[in-house]
Amino acid sequence: MLSFECDYSEGAHEKILKRLLETNMEHLPGYGSDNYCESAKEKIRSACNCPDAEIFFLTGGTQTNQVVIDSMLRPYEGVVAARTGHVSVHEAGAIEACGHKVLTLPQHQGKIDSLELLALLESFWDDENYEHMVFPGMVYISHPTEYGTLYTEEELKSISGICRKYQIPLYMDGARLGYGLMSRHTDVTLPKVAEYCDVFYIGGTKVGALCGEAVVFTKKNMPAHFLTIVKQHGALMAKGRVLGVQFDTLFTDDLYFEISKHATTMAEYMKEGFRKKGQKFFIDSPTNQQFLILENNQMKELQKKVSFSFWEKLDDSHTVVRFAASWATQKEDIDRLMELF
Repeated sequence: MLSFECDYSEGAHEKILKRLLETNMEHLPGYGSDNYCESAKEKIRSACNCPDAEIFFLTGGTQTNQVVIDSMLRPYEGVVAARTGHVSVHEAGAIEACGHKVLTLPQHQGKIDSLELLALLESFWDDENYEHMVFPGMVYISHPTEYGTLYTEEELKSISGICRKYQIPLYMDGARLGYGLMSRHTDVTLPKVAEYCDVFYIGGTKVGALCGEAVVFTKKNMPAHFLTIVKQHGALMAKGRVLGVQFDTLFTDDLYFEISKHATTMAEYMKEGFRKKGQKFFIDSPTNQQFLILENNQMKELQKKVSFSFWEKLDDSHTVVRFAASWATQKEDIDRLMELF
């Protein structure tokens, strides 16, 4: 059975497993206060070209989104996101469970438009009844988006400028950030992300780690007593070393970027294979997620031999599905996949 269902179905990169084994018997302090966490933070600051960045390691994406959003918003504030944003659709109401509404904007291939964001903020503050409404207190974007698409530097700059005008933070979900940064079709770099975003996270779970996300506060804006807030959310890992060792390894010798580039290269190889087979694409994704339109009977037959993700119904007889390449995808697996079409 071939698997292209997601980019976290494998365990972890062998270099990470090796370092975890090498450091396994060391006696280290808990809760992220060990030397590996500190080393990883320094390497991430350097990669971001943001020497004052404050960094905290958490274990998963939904957990990270909930903790960051809840800690940075006041009780009467909500977070603005695309209608298809991960926090809007695929997090089981985790944000709303903390008492914060997700305020949605239209999506354009997964992205929000800066002019529509500006219109939403202007409309809110022009409404004489705004005191009776949920305040837009943060803007959430993901890069890549749920559809594998990418913001350009100009788009990030524009959204960031609007956020700063209204004094609300711009937060980037970077669960697959490596795959976005290493796409051949981007002009966004990690230092640019740090420049335009007030807070973002570097995803490890989907990019070679067993688990883990590195939250980066770029403007000396980490909420006070953030460790305590994380613990209140049940998200503080006693063996923080597990996260520190992994990110220290990922940011040694550009491993994070190397394996991310491998995934995007494999995705491009897969995309070309689909094109040669005459398959129809739902969207032109420049990253590791590829979206096809399959006839329903074709989809059911294919599911007998390969796993992939349902995405959405297109019409009564066609379905949009996702094939994901990862840091561990091999060319031979893609060749076998193409034989099934």
